[in-house]
Amino acid sequence: MQESTSSATDVLKAGNRVVAGGIAAIVLILLGAAVFLFINLPDANAFNARVERLFVENNNLNTGAEIKLLEILAQSGTSFSEVLNSYRSVIFVLLVFATALMVAALVFLVTIIALNRRISAIQRSGIQVSTLVISREARAVYINDMEFALTEAAIETLSVLAEARMDDDVLTGAQIEGVISGRNAADCDEAAGATRVKRLRDALGNQLVSELLVKTIARRGYMLAVGKDTIKMI
Repeated sequence: MQESTSSATDVLKAGNRVVAGGIAAIVLILLGAAVFLFINLPDANAFNARVERLFVENNNLNTGAEIKLLEILAQSGTSFSEVLNSYRSVIFVLLVFATALMVAALVFLVTIIALNRRISAIQRSGIQVSTLVISREARAVYINDMEFALTEAAIETLSVLAEARMDDDVLTGAQIEGVISGRNAADCDEAAGATRVKRLRDALGNQLVSELLVKTIARRGYMLAVGKDTIKMI
């Protein structure tokens, strides 16, 4: 047990390191992209500097129209500078937003993988049932702390499977139908028993519980995936 716990802890630590490393990699990549973009953006004051140079080099422009043209160029330079500054702000916000989305996507991906592994482990080991009480009178089954109301047919099917489990038997659909109907299994249809099992699973409602509690054994039949000592019929 100690070895199993240690192994699970190591896996958890490794998963945490992968998440931390992934987040760090995403942040570094986007930070590098941000630095590259900001370095390669033109200088916001470049246009103003060029207009100022025109003023200095063309001080002989003294007519009203020429001065007006230079004023328009100066105003254009100021507008260009403001637009570039706004672009810088927009790029910064977009990069922050992209970082947040990629980190969230990584966390969700790791969470989904962890959940899938957990479900796979449950499917391999079967549902952990500490008590399974079948009450014919109440037409209900009590699985741990969960109560499921069943139909008469579903109770019959579950009871047959429970009795078979206590004998370590795996029943085919035809055998289930034969026990319930009182006929010889050779005279019963396999599909009829399979339909009874399907209806039992539908009656249980919870897909995870129903699929793991009533297991299908390939080419053999059906059985309850619970310990014999957990079953009680009242």
